[in-house]
Amino acid sequence: MKKNLEAIKICVYLCLCAVSTVVFVPSAFAQTAPLLKRTTYKTEKIDFGAGGTLSIVGAPEGSITIEGWRKNEIEITAEVEVQAANETDLALLAKVNTFTVDEDFGHVRVGSVGTYDKNYMKPLAKKFPKNLYNMPFRIDYRIKVPLFCDLEIDGGRGDFNLSGVEGAIQIKILESNAKLDLVGGTLAATVGSGSVDVTIPTRSWRGRSVEVQLAKGNVNVFFAPNLNANVSAAILRSGQIENSYALLKPLERAKFTEKSVVAKSGGGGAALSFTVGDGIIKLAAIEKQNPTQNRRLQ
Repeated sequence: MKKNLEAIKICVYLCLCAVSTVVFVPSAFAQTAPLLKRTTYKTEKIDFGAGGTLSIVGAPEGSITIEGWRKNEIEITAEVEVQAANETDLALLAKVNTFTVDEDFGHVRVGSVGTYDKNYMKPLAKKFPKNLYNMPFRIDYRIKVPLFCDLEIDGGRGDFNLSGVEGAIQIKILESNAKLDLVGGTLAATVGSGSVDVTIPTRSWRGRSVEVQLAKGNVNVFFAPNLNANVSAAILRSGQIENSYALLKPLERAKFTEKSVVAKSGGGGAALSFTVGDGIIKLAAIEKQNPTQNRRLQ
């Protein structure tokens, strides 16, 4: 429990640090007239064999959708929305708010760049208008990757969707409504605030562990029928656990409470852990018409 509490504290600290660097001060871009918007699209395709690692650094604002497919390549499609007072400024912002791709042996790095990034803007600082630095923008990613690969995700504020990928997956997001349709491998996800829906559709998890930590918000977990796993859930401060999955049985005579569930389902197996600082954890079976099944990517 102490370990989980420390993890939540670290998450909150990282969230506060991120907020201090990427949040736009409202007064900084107050306008007398509505801002104009421009949306541009950028697509990259990269040869990428199964078993490699993809690292993604999202924009301060914007969604990330990742889907597994059977091709040995990565396809990155980004929708970039910029805002400014006039068309000239929109054109300038569209040039600098984008993403970059860095390829190494077995490792591809996708990094969002823009006016919020001081190091990126330093070479352009002399010619770039100061009043445009705080203009709002967002980048929405839709990425397809091989079915078997590792993922490292670092996101800001925005929806996150993951489906059809098996590998070592690490996720850190500041604020999100996240939907994780898991296949196998390992998962370590830390979210500052929002909601996290986790679907485990197979009876026996093909991997070592799942660990989801949320500082503030709700975690909804949907288990396959006849699940074989060791499951733990904990509320660290305020909130409660709502368990409607009948197959969970207390482990080592531990009683279920509103703040703690330590259980075994079926014959046991992989460790599935869910921790919330303040909020609700719901544990339930996958329903036939559950919207988390067969979810269409946005």
